[in-house]
Amino acid sequence: MLLIIGTIRMPAERLAEARPVMERMISASRAEPGCLAYSYAQDVLDAGLIHVSEAWSDRAALDAHFKSAHIAEWRARWSDLGIGERNLLLHEAGEGAPI
Repeated sequence: MLLIIGTIRMPAERLAEARPVMERMISASRAEPGCLAYSYAQDVLDAGLIHVSEAWSDRAALDAHFKSAHIAEWRARWSDLGIGERNLLLHEAGEGAPI
């Protein structure tokens, strides 16, 4: 399993404009084969900080995701939404267990 964990930053005043674009990205990504989880979450203490978490079954699924039309649309909007800082890390994980 592959995990992408990190943050993106945008001006807090652009969040209302960004929400529908993010919703399309999340919904389309969750529908992809091999997507186990995909979410964005606004930080409670820092309104312009968005936490990103993704889980993918394997590298082939992630590679297909990176080639998808919805990720191209999302990336094309970064500049006009003011998304600049991106801190995302890819992790390889084994099977998880409930805690």
